[in-house]
Amino acid sequence: MLWVSLPDQRPRRELYWMSRMPHTDVTALAAQEPVGDITWVPSTYRRPVKRFIEAGALAWVNGLRDQPPASYDWVGTLELCSLVTGQASRWRQGSRVRQAVLTWENLPRQPLYRIPPYKQALDSARDADLFLCMIDAARNHLIDNGFPDHRIRVVKPGVDTQVFTPAAEPTYDPVVVFCSPLAPNKGIDRVLDAMRLVRKQVPEAELVVAGNGPLRGMVERAAAEPGTGVRLAGQLDAHGVADLLANAAVFCTAPRPTWKWTEQFGLAYIEAQACGIPVVTTRCGTNDEAVQPPNLLVDDDPEALAAALVTQLTDRDLRLRIGAANRARMIAEHDLVTQCARMGAAFADIEAQDRR
Repeated sequence: MLWVSLPDQRPRRELYWMSRMPHTDVTALAAQEPVGDITWVPSTYRRPVKRFIEAGALAWVNGLRDQPPASYDWVGTLELCSLVTGQASRWRQGSRVRQAVLTWENLPRQPLYRIPPYKQALDSARDADLFLCMIDAARNHLIDNGFPDHRIRVVKPGVDTQVFTPAAEPTYDPVVVFCSPLAPNKGIDRVLDAMRLVRKQVPEAELVVAGNGPLRGMVERAAAEPGTGVRLAGQLDAHGVADLLANAAVFCTAPRPTWKWTEQFGLAYIEAQACGIPVVTTRCGTNDEAVQPPNLLVDDDPEALAAALVTQLTDRDLRLRIGAANRARMIAEHDLVTQCARMGAAFADIEAQDRR
């Protein structure tokens, strides 16, 4: 498989999962060296502006035309309207290479689809052989936009349950962890407001913030202020995140939608649950696919967040029961090895379907 990365694609996600599929060799065009057993082709991008992030990046990869189609069975990209998806569609024309598009998209009417470069990529993606959905809502989105159901497969993302694992002895300390980009759409500002209310009832409560982003300064100022209980852990690798989560009492974020995005799933949610701790977060988009009862989805409101956090922080037995249920569900439904094998089976199913 040839994977064509987005310029800012995050590590240990879609590309990494593809590399973990059984009997699969992956070559990746990417700006940064990817994690995993992957042949890396260092790549640059033509990027007029950096206004959009993730799949909305206005960027084309350089060097795709240098890759010989005869060397690959599949070409894969992330999201329907990413410009590299359109490039991949054009690159494979006239060859035997099949195309796979992975998607998390859950907005019924994605406004990017109306902007010419993205619309062109979307239209070219309609001829893809496999649409691999990371969430159920993405399948609904595809069908609503006229994509063929027989080319759609849904495989939920996995979490490495050997890395993200509970502590030998769950903490007694009232420690809340926020581990996500420090951006408005992930709600670190709302969590900081909620923690001020929490500490009025649980004065020893602490908030540990891991991540980076445009609101880092806000977190630094809160951490520097005496009596807030806020600590900035900075950017951590997977093992650092796992250790932080395993030694926390509760995981909390507060996502809210933007004009072109709403929460789709949230990998941090399943990492926290694999570590055996409960989740408190705001109800946003389709994050109910990741955060299920008895975890708590609340309104986008500091008071609602604070009330839910106080409930968890003051009842250790409740936390342990929820944490145990979370761990069991992650092993049953989101184990990384199992989910990567299911992704591989989706590719094999399309190949077998084409042979019939």
